[in-house]
Amino acid sequence: MSETLIGQIDKILFEEDGFFIAVLKSGEKISGTYFESSVSHLKDSAITLKGYWDEHKKYGKTFKFEHIKVNQNELFFFLNKIIKGLTKKLTAELIEHFGNEGLVEILDNDIERLLEFSGIKEKKLKKIQTSWKKFRSMRKIGEFLAPYDVTPALLTTIATAMRDVEEPCEKIKNNPYILTSINSIGFKRADELSLRMGVKKDDENRISSAMDYLLLNYCEGHGNSCVAKEILFGELDTLLLFSDKNYLYEAILVERVSEGSIVLMKNNRLSPARLYDAEKFLYDEFKRRAKQDNGGFVKDLDEFLKESQLQLGEQQKEAVQKINDGASLLFLVGYAGTGKSTTSRTILNLLNTKYDKKEIITCALSGIASQRIADTTGYESATIQSLLVKFEDRDDFPYSVVLIDEASMINSSLFARLIKKVSKNAILIVVGDDAQLPPIGAGNILSDVLTLSLAPIVKLTKIYRQSEDKAITVIANDVRTGMVPEYKKEYEDFEFIDISLQNYYVLKNQLSQKELQEFREENSAQIVAEIAHKVVESIEKARYRLNNKQIKEYLNYFQVITPMKGGTLGSNNLNIVLQEYFNPNPKKCVKKGGVEFRLMDKVVHTKNENMTSWSGEGYKNGEDSALRRIYNGMSGLIFKIEEDDEQVAVFYPNEDIVVVYEYEELRSHLMLSYALTIHKVQGMEYDIVVIPMSFSHYIMHNTKLIYTAITRAKHRCIVIGESMAFESACKKLEVTARDTVLLEL
Repeated sequence: MSETLIGQIDKILFEEDGFFIAVLKSGEKISGTYFESSVSHLKDSAITLKGYWDEHKKYGKTFKFEHIKVNQNELFFFLNKIIKGLTKKLTAELIEHFGNEGLVEILDNDIERLLEFSGIKEKKLKKIQTSWKKFRSMRKIGEFLAPYDVTPALLTTIATAMRDVEEPCEKIKNNPYILTSINSIGFKRADELSLRMGVKKDDENRISSAMDYLLLNYCEGHGNSCVAKEILFGELDTLLLFSDKNYLYEAILVERVSEGSIVLMKNNRLSPARLYDAEKFLYDEFKRRAKQDNGGFVKDLDEFLKESQLQLGEQQKEAVQKINDGASLLFLVGYAGTGKSTTSRTILNLLNTKYDKKEIITCALSGIASQRIADTTGYESATIQSLLVKFEDRDDFPYSVVLIDEASMINSSLFARLIKKVSKNAILIVVGDDAQLPPIGAGNILSDVLTLSLAPIVKLTKIYRQSEDKAITVIANDVRTGMVPEYKKEYEDFEFIDISLQNYYVLKNQLSQKELQEFREENSAQIVAEIAHKVVESIEKARYRLNNKQIKEYLNYFQVITPMKGGTLGSNNLNIVLQEYFNPNPKKCVKKGGVEFRLMDKVVHTKNENMTSWSGEGYKNGEDSALRRIYNGMSGLIFKIEEDDEQVAVFYPNEDIVVVYEYEELRSHLMLSYALTIHKVQGMEYDIVVIPMSFSHYIMHNTKLIYTAITRAKHRCIVIGESMAFESACKKLEVTARDTVLLEL
């Protein structure tokens, strides 16, 4: 039988994701969940609880509440506590003026009227509106989902995502699987909730949603753009714990194919429609452009090359020749140190004989790669994303020549969006290195085009070495071919510091798993200590850049790159260690989910999402913010922590963007970036790169990974760790075989 307890909260002892334990002023201990705002707002509030008493051996007597109500004027409490910027005085005035009902009506439908009050300006009004919308949807959805045992964190996610949806509760009730369209809610979480709501296990919506989820996830996770039907059905059995339900899957698949959301290809391959459409478009478009003649540029190419003062080798000259002979599409593929930049620059200079500089654009996925291509070619450059945003209202880009760099990193969907915008008769040059890691996401366009010879291709394989003392490109290219390089010699730009377990194989046979693990840990700790030595050697130059406000140079100066996130040598642990060296005594910091974010920390954004942001200048001048797409992998610096507003501001210098994060977004959207995984640094370039090497990361080691890591270093690459692990990684030739629509077509 439930009891009622009335009191005032004195101390909050523990809080996580809305669950909290507190003590009342009268001394009773209480526990339960609260989701309508931050738990900290409840301190000193008078509350009424419904629940029951529970006796715990360790914690004593606790009142576990199932229902909590704030006793003071509830509207006053919520406006004052939740909606940032409304003082007690202003809140009281508003309620007195409009009355409770009237104020709710205004907040819902006519919020502009609040501007009549002194103390409320446009900026504050926006804040009030956002918070109110969030709070309203919280309450509605909270009441609706409360019986289904939903965690406050999940509730917050659902309410935030659906705050602009008409009748959200009705829509969830009709088909709970619509929740899978919310970013961080996968099929599994939606399915748990749906089953609790009484959805049957063989419900059509359930199987249909599972099919969509698995098909897309399998493709994105494996980098494929299509998958064999029997693999998909097998995955469905595992996920839904079914057997002998193929007849159900077939029936639903027929429906999905007929409505066009899944494409059935030959060899019983299935592809999500958006991936199929993207690759089919690229296939047709590359073939069409490959037939187009550009009419040529100079009569005597040798004469032109002599005047251009750039020395070209045979392969490089062949690329320029192809464009001069009329090719409108060229894939220029080359390994590290083969002179892709020099060749690109010469081709653009050739095109510049006919086209004005304003008609020529170069682009790349990351801000830093885009900057690099601008520096090496001398032509205007942009990130792919910024071009798509800048010209989203136009059918195509206003350029006659488009050069795309770092093409190996671009997945099918983005490649298709980009090529759709390149005008039909423009000359297109695609530059890349297929020895690097394949793109994150589905598809492997550059590699597939090479396999299928869909367009004119020139491969640069000859390495131009700057001097005998410089070995980064030579070592990287040995690794690429599966050879162990001469990595222990002394070079100006490459160093291997050997920290190996002595007599590893003898130990392996003599010791227990546990003892061996302890040795491994000890070895990893020594590698971390050696990384710290390298930090100490470089920190003064890094700080010099930071103190002189050279933010971009600071972020790209020193980088630890590691294959994995977990373990002593994983990026998570290394970030905590390195933060103490790079940023030991911050003026301000915020702790979220076990991670401390400090003022002047190096961070990386971890999601693809539209966020409130400014250009660097716009932020300085106090201009209005805009919604911009902020991409996974963007590298920035925390330059402001607003404790009152609970906000953190990050500057991304490569993109010249400032983004403001709410405290509760920090854990989900940002991570420290003193150490990053190799997948996160594709397309980046740093002055000094340090790579730990250990058998504890053996599962991740292969030639593509190591090649990509080493080639991120501009001036110096330092590998620290076990020489046997490095050698075995150099021999593990990685062939990325991806199942793609292009190859099927």
